[in-house]
Amino acid sequence: MHHRARLAVALSCLLTTLTTTARADDTAALRVVLCGDSTMCEYPPDTPDRGWGQYLQGYFDDGVLVINLARGGRSTKTFRTDGLWEKALATGPTFVLIQFGHNDSHSPDRPESTDAATEFPANLRRYVSEARAAGATPILLTPVVRRVFDADGTLVGELRPYAEATRQVAAEMQVPLVDVQASSKALVESLGPAASAAMANAPGDRTHFNEQGAKAMAELVMRELPAAAPPLEGHLVTR
Repeated sequence: MHHRARLAVALSCLLTTLTTTARADDTAALRVVLCGDSTMCEYPPDTPDRGWGQYLQGYFDDGVLVINLARGGRSTKTFRTDGLWEKALATGPTFVLIQFGHNDSHSPDRPESTDAATEFPANLRRYVSEARAAGATPILLTPVVRRVFDADGTLVGELRPYAEATRQVAAEMQVPLVDVQASSKALVESLGPAASAAMANAPGDRTHFNEQGAKAMAELVMRELPAAAPPLEGHLVTR
């Protein structure tokens, strides 16, 4: 993504999240805080971009408050260095949903990049430990798949090393896991290149979502989240 496009995504996520947080219902019994990147974050209504985290609140009654602190362009490294992780813990979360990989996978010369075999899992372990120390339950999510196909129409697994590292940390530290990489891969493969392109926020974008795509990802998350966080089950609403 070009620098100006990344900056625009980051600013739109920030402005919309500030508005959403300002409307937060402080009486909610359960707080679900979202930590991630542009595939998860909030966007203004006057743009075609949507993150799946924008639709999570609609699955729950007033006993659950979803606080979306995801930001475009962030990785396991820069979400912390930009002060967002500190902000997440300051909200007093019950559950912390942690999903990274897209920006961690950027070229090594980029400041947000992390190595899938070393720094990335180390960062996840630190998030898990600190969330638990703050009294919250961390839940790890593998990154949504990139909708990139090769010439034969086979989906390219660009984020597979980061998804596998997330699974390994979840198993090692006994953290609930929502495997969105696996579920989104199955969905995108079933749709194929042409139909899956209809989920994009812009022609040629294979990472970000419009409303259709973001809602599809939210639905995949919600197929697994109640089992990963059983206290949420009693607050689900009929859709």
